[in-house]
Amino acid sequence: MQFLVLSRRRTDQFSDADFERLVASEGAQARHLYSIGFTRQIWHRGDMPGACQVVEAKDEGEVHETLATLPLARAGMLDFEIVPLKPYAGFSLP
Repeated sequence: MQFLVLSRRRTDQFSDADFERLVASEGAQARHLYSIGFTRQIWHRGDMPGACQVVEAKDEGEVHETLATLPLARAGMLDFEIVPLKPYAGFSLP
C-alpha cells in the first residue's frame, strides 16, 4: 500500500544549527529507505521546511515505525502527516 507523507521541520522549537548537525545522517538514512523500496519518491517542500514523499508499506503502523528511523524524527524535530492512498478509479471507467 502507498502513503503520502508530509513532514514539517519543527523550526519553532529547534534552531538551524540543531538541524544542521543531523543533515548528513538524515540524508544517509533517506537514501537507505529509498534503496530498500520504502521511499518511492521524495521532494523538498516548497511551502515550508520539510519533505513530501510517497512511501510503500503494509500499513500505517509500518510507516510510523520506518519514519522513526530518521535521525530528525528520533530527535523529535519533525511532525508527520500520513495519508493512505487508493488507486484512482477514473482509469477503470469506460
